[in-house]
Amino acid sequence: MGRRSTIALLGLALSAVLVVGCGADSGNGAAVTSLAPPRASTTVVPSVPGAPPRVTILATGGTIAGKANAEPGVGYKAGQASVQDLISAVPGLDKIATLQAESIANIGSQDMNEEIWLTLARRINQLFADNATDGVVITHGTDTIEETSFFLDNVVATDKPVVLVGAVRPANALSADGPANLRAAVSIAAAPAARGRGAMVVLNDTIHSAREVTKTHTSSMQTFASPNTGPAGYVSGDSIRFVTTPQSHTRPRFPVPDGSSLPRVDIVYSHAGMRPDQVDDAVRHGAKGIVLAGVGDGNTAKAVLDALAKANDDRVVVRSTRVGSGEVVRNAEVNDDELGFATSADLNPAKARVLLQLLLTVGITDPVRVQQEMNAR
Repeated sequence: MGRRSTIALLGLALSAVLVVGCGADSGNGAAVTSLAPPRASTTVVPSVPGAPPRVTILATGGTIAGKANAEPGVGYKAGQASVQDLISAVPGLDKIATLQAESIANIGSQDMNEEIWLTLARRINQLFADNATDGVVITHGTDTIEETSFFLDNVVATDKPVVLVGAVRPANALSADGPANLRAAVSIAAAPAARGRGAMVVLNDTIHSAREVTKTHTSSMQTFASPNTGPAGYVSGDSIRFVTTPQSHTRPRFPVPDGSSLPRVDIVYSHAGMRPDQVDDAVRHGAKGIVLAGVGDGNTAKAVLDALAKANDDRVVVRSTRVGSGEVVRNAEVNDDELGFATSADLNPAKARVLLQLLLTVGITDPVRVQQEMNAR
């Protein structure tokens, strides 16, 4: 049965590693000991009844580790401060949990890539498999934090908390938000109530689930939102309040792929007067999947739809939207059944791309199956 016939059935089935000794009685800051590289096994800090929770901080850089220029202005460089610097900037962090810290990368998140994603996923799964930690915090730039969190949400095998945290202002800026955000993230990672919630993002005392979170403003402290569902919870001082129901995450949705990359999936951005060149370029450069960031309900010009339909003969096409919220509805203005397309449901183009990459790694290309996975929560 051909792809376009199959889709018609949809209506029937809709690098240094640091360990920071942080006992509650540490008086002069964190003691730092060099260990093996991140991919090697680390010494397990045993879980002792009544002892503080163990939290591992995996640093990747970002504005939270950035430093502003000395001259007047707003210029700064991301990924300048070490993970030890970040910890030292938060008084009392060692009283929340016993901390381990590792530097995975120190980059601006515009340079985040699949190799680092895979390194993070393998390291997190190893830490949990070894019972080496009770929760993980990842320091990360805000530009791509929603993509990294969504990737990890799909491949990490644990009910324990995985919390991504960033900052809007660099570490040495006036009123830097990084220290408060990091304290909140460690508090969440150490909290039993945070279990069973998948990967989360926390900034500005607001907790978001990885599937829902998106950056909505270039520079506002309140940039992150979950427009389709609202936040997962809130932090107020030492109090953490969740407003969503936990679910089991002990079995990952996908295995961590082998290698250092994922199948190529390109996003094409729709606009008035759009020509099909972007689609042709994606095909020519070997994309195995294409996500349309369409106007409105995932729409685009007829010439572009025709090009996507042609491309769909031997690759997967998913219609998403450049609009900041809402669901792309199947068969509204575009006959997805006839053209063999899937829609992204309520996933934005960036997250639809991540999910499609993971689907391709396990050989899922049938648009009916792709649609089911896009709809799954």
